[in-house]
Amino acid sequence: MSKEMLSALEVLEKDKGISKEIVISALEAALVSAYKRNYGQAQNVEVEFDTKKGDIHVYAVKEVVDMVFDSTLEVSLEDALQINKAYELGDKIRFEVTPKDFGRIAAQTAKQVIMQRIREAERSIVYNQFIAYENDILTGVVERMDSRYIYVSLGKIEAVLSKQEQIPNETFQPHDRIKVYITKVENTSKGPQVFVSRSHPDLLKRLFEQEVPEIFDGVVEIVSIAREAGDRSKVAVRSRDKNVDPVGTCVGPRGQRVQAIVNELRGENMDIVEWNEDPSIYIGNALNPAQVVNVDFHQADGSCTVIVPDYQLSLAIGKKGQNARLAAKLTGYKIDIKSETEYNKLLMESGAQKVAADEEDADAINSFAGLDKIFTAEEVAEDIAVPADETDYTEEYENDEKILDPEDVEQLISEVETDPEQSYDELAEDYQD
Repeated sequence: MSKEMLSALEVLEKDKGISKEIVISALEAALVSAYKRNYGQAQNVEVEFDTKKGDIHVYAVKEVVDMVFDSTLEVSLEDALQINKAYELGDKIRFEVTPKDFGRIAAQTAKQVIMQRIREAERSIVYNQFIAYENDILTGVVERMDSRYIYVSLGKIEAVLSKQEQIPNETFQPHDRIKVYITKVENTSKGPQVFVSRSHPDLLKRLFEQEVPEIFDGVVEIVSIAREAGDRSKVAVRSRDKNVDPVGTCVGPRGQRVQAIVNELRGENMDIVEWNEDPSIYIGNALNPAQVVNVDFHQADGSCTVIVPDYQLSLAIGKKGQNARLAAKLTGYKIDIKSETEYNKLLMESGAQKVAADEEDADAINSFAGLDKIFTAEEVAEDIAVPADETDYTEEYENDEKILDPEDVEQLISEVETDPEQSYDELAEDYQD
């Protein structure tokens, strides 16, 4: 070894980005391994690399003892004192055992171990570099394809784009430049593995951050994204500055900003809607381009019924229910869309059922209380018996009794006298206990 070795390490550090200290550590471990293979002993061997001269020295570390049982591991106190009179029992002494004929086999073994350590260091560097890009977007070049993956070159590493993460019906050719979203970075035994996606909703978010400076700066915020990759997406945005229009900012002059994103996603339709703290307004915006007449919320199950004009029912639902489905994902509500005619019909049916139920309940109550007859004022007066002490007032109808306060009796007689033909059904609600 010589200064040429130091120069080689410096070049390796510059070209590969591998620290010289890492290579030296690998080299020392390789020489210990080579010594063990060729000389059968490495338990107490240390290797030291001279970073100034480029020389390597091999040392055997021995312990000072009274009686030597293994000369490869121990040295007698008498021999130790001849080296240095300061040595005592239990001290460790290093003896240089660098072989003059370290030889070809030792050099080859050292080379193999060094190369392995270099590969491990390179993998670690690549992993640390790309783990920082996890959940971010990068531009890559399509290298090749097979039945499972599209392999995308990201520079120092080749990422994989699975079938599930591809946009439906999207095709690529080798050397195509595409933008991908890094979903996961794994450090496997075969090296770092990077998984990317073209269908992830956050790919859309990162594309908007690249194209719209106001989103990148935080003036405009993307609140929610609902995406059916390759077909249609809805993006809800809001502005932190009342002077900035969030939708217009994302669309850009003559639609240039959003069109750049549409082109990158190969023609995927894009709806940009304004978020609103009022859920009814927000849902109405989410169902754009359809107009919303009213929103009826059902708080129990987090759903709502949206009423739209009859002629816009199909527009609100969308092709195969896509518009309603994306609006539900965007807002977080279960959305049921009804036309005005259908909704009014349901209200009428519900109202009729309620009236019928109320009448049945009233008939049952009146029958039980004996109030299902029509009485004249005279009959009421005759039927009401007022005790002398005026503590209780009792009216009897077909052997049934009902306790009334004096004021209630007077008011009841007064109302019946005013309209003698009215039914007690009309008075039961006020006087039934």
